[in-house]
Amino acid sequence: MSQPLKSNHIDLNTRVKRCEEQMTADLGGESAILNVKTGTYYGLNEVGSRIWELLKEPRTLKEIRDSILEEYTVEPSRCEQDLLALITELAQHELVEINHAPDHQI
Repeated sequence: MSQPLKSNHIDLNTRVKRCEEQMTADLGGESAILNVKTGTYYGLNEVGSRIWELLKEPRTLKEIRDSILEEYTVEPSRCEQDLLALITELAQHELVEINHAPDHQI
């Protein structure tokens, strides 16, 4: 079983999925997420909401990046930078589970 983020090292091989202790509401293309454990709300814009949708199933950040690059017009380096920042922030809010071992499922 994976745990909330303890290390700042997240890369494209990192496997991520949503934590179970959260609730999500669709707000017309944007999302509001409630961490049930802490009572903290977190908001996502359209692209962040699409990433959140992809996190329903465990995926590597490379898989998520590739999906976003196919669906949106964005420079690959900018996409990767923003994705890593978002996942780091979601992990800090205990909204995603991180698994650094690419061969293991979350």
